[in-house]
Amino acid sequence: MTNIPETGRTPRVQIRLVVIQILVLSLLGTLGGRLWYLQIREGAQYQKEASGNHVQQVVQPAVRGEILDARGVPLADNETRLVVSASRTDLLKQKDDGKAVLAKLAGVLGMSTEDVMQKVRLCDAKTPQPCWNGSPYQPIPITDKATPRQALQIRERSEDFPGITAEPEAVRRYPSPGKSNTAQVLGYLSPVTDDEIQKAKDTSSPYLRSDMVGRSGLEREYDKELRGKAGVTRYEVDNLGRVIGKAKSDAAEPGSNVVTSIDSRVQRVAEYELDKAMKSARTQFDSITGENYKADSGAVVVMEAKTGRIVAMASAPTYDPNAWVGGISAKDYKALTGKNSDYPLLNRAIQGQAAPGSTFKVVSTAAAVQAGYAWDGGYPCTSDYRVGNQIFKNFEGENFGDISLGRALEVSCDTVFYGIADKEWKRDGGINPKKGQPKDYFFKTAHQFGLGKPTGVDLPNEVGGRVPDRQWKLDYWKANKDSWCKTGKKDGTYVEKIAYENCLEGDKMREGDEINYSIGQGDTLVTPIQEAMIYGAVANGGTEYVPTIGKAIVSPDGKTVQEIKPQVQRKLPITQATLKGMDDAFAGVITRGTAAWKFSGWPQDKIPLHGKTGTAEVYGKQTTSWMATYSKDYTVIMTIAQAGTGSGASGEAVRNIYSALYGVQGDGSIDRKKAFLPEPQASLPKVRTDGTIVAPAVPKDAAKDTEAAQKNNPSNGSDQQPAGTAPPTDNGNSNTRRRPRRKRGSRRMPS
Repeated sequence: MTNIPETGRTPRVQIRLVVIQILVLSLLGTLGGRLWYLQIREGAQYQKEASGNHVQQVVQPAVRGEILDARGVPLADNETRLVVSASRTDLLKQKDDGKAVLAKLAGVLGMSTEDVMQKVRLCDAKTPQPCWNGSPYQPIPITDKATPRQALQIRERSEDFPGITAEPEAVRRYPSPGKSNTAQVLGYLSPVTDDEIQKAKDTSSPYLRSDMVGRSGLEREYDKELRGKAGVTRYEVDNLGRVIGKAKSDAAEPGSNVVTSIDSRVQRVAEYELDKAMKSARTQFDSITGENYKADSGAVVVMEAKTGRIVAMASAPTYDPNAWVGGISAKDYKALTGKNSDYPLLNRAIQGQAAPGSTFKVVSTAAAVQAGYAWDGGYPCTSDYRVGNQIFKNFEGENFGDISLGRALEVSCDTVFYGIADKEWKRDGGINPKKGQPKDYFFKTAHQFGLGKPTGVDLPNEVGGRVPDRQWKLDYWKANKDSWCKTGKKDGTYVEKIAYENCLEGDKMREGDEINYSIGQGDTLVTPIQEAMIYGAVANGGTEYVPTIGKAIVSPDGKTVQEIKPQVQRKLPITQATLKGMDDAFAGVITRGTAAWKFSGWPQDKIPLHGKTGTAEVYGKQTTSWMATYSKDYTVIMTIAQAGTGSGASGEAVRNIYSALYGVQGDGSIDRKKAFLPEPQASLPKVRTDGTIVAPAVPKDAAKDTEAAQKNNPSNGSDQQPAGTAPPTDNGNSNTRRRPRRKRGSRRMPS
């Protein structure tokens, strides 16, 4: 019989009890250790986080600063609108993710359900615009055009519209003073993204989730100054969300105002004249293609010659910047970005690249002088220039005999520049120069003029054009050699023959490359802003300035003014004697050269104008019109793609811009009272301490002033030359009327 202890516990039971006691003690020890870790070692951190869970932030957006023209007229300001917004977080709490609520909201607002749904969906790689690219946790605006009646319906029936708010808010506005929209210069706004918030969180200008940021133009370039600082009020709340006190408040700080050098009156004239010139060009017949000119895009730059400040910058086609306010619709977005839109969001003044045609001869002339060619030397201006079996013709076979470089500029003689460029190519060693031998004056001078890189204008996404020098040709050949060698054929089509030639020797500077380059053809690309910078430097005696639009940053109360001073970019590689010769030649272009038929009757003795016309050939398209001009005060550049000759398409419009600037009447007299800007605007507009601006009254309809300026031109809006006269040449290509077969190495490259 087994002995049982008096306690009644067997050894097995005792062992089990000991094990259980050890487990209990271990669990208690673990729990105690965890409590010590949470409450003592990490207690302060968790206490801070727990406290944060009971603080809610209410954000008051800052009033965005205004963008003003040089006289203080608002180009972009703010207005109070009734904004209807949706909280995506609240909508997703609904059983159907808020679809029924949004459908009901669409009915109240008079919008389609699809449009409302698209407004609140989040942007990603697979979701096309329109969509929401801001934070999913902030209210998403559905419309900023709600009527008081619609807002009242939403607020009174809040139980039917969970997550929907209708509140008055300050909304960006682009008032288009005098009907000048300045769209591509101003840009537009859209919500800040999570990625942008993360990148800016440790900077001096962090974003809040409610911020709207500039996406293009001045809105983007000066976003930090314009944005201001949003106000944040922090409330202490309990676990039930009830407010139990106010923790801290930071008042909103409005953004600063940006004063620009734009004059809204001149801007309107530039836009009006560009649009009219393009419409007029479309009525003209292109004898090469057998069709009317398409004139599908263009740009104008009006710049102060002595400072680089931009007075007007127009790009066509254009658009209404207000389309972006409150979120863009699918229809508007397609109209601005679709393949049939002609891409109006592009600012062609800084992003439009084209062969410059004969306006490039200002560079070629300077290069010739640097290479040792005398200004007054006799250079044969023959009807054509022969390289082997290849004939490069002067425009319409003109022959002026032996002429100076100045006269070559005046009559735009191609063959003078063909001959000089060909001699330099041979002097540099031809197609196989020895290492270190090429002087490359023509290409070196282009770089010295600042071509081939952005000017530095205070607008985002400027492009730099192209100087097709030896390094560029080598890089381009390496990138395209495989494709050329695959598709090229020695006896194929024109395009296949070009590919075959490029496969064999596309990395070399061929004779025809340099010949075409000398007259602004081939692979050379420039932008209107680059042309303005160059001709402005010729006008002021040789100094290139960085083009600028921002003139000053003014605090909201007007007490602090940070002026943006003109900045010297470089000096032109030209002597004063050569500059004087160019100046005389460019004046001759206006009085007796290629632009004279458009400037007949201009008061040249009182307001001397200088200019250079250009007609650039573009492979597969109609010719591009260029007109580069300057006075003692301003540089005016106009270009229109697929519009014909420089003076024919752009000459009259440029003249009308000068007429508006200086008050020139149709009979050649000058009325200073009707002059928009007879000299550059020097002073800044005054901002009062209450934030209001002392600005001149805006004309009710500046278009009337523009039309009056249009009537000042003797041709009264016609692009036809005066009866009994023939338009002088302004060629920038060797064969505008006829494209002969080209020998390998002596052809014009497509531009």
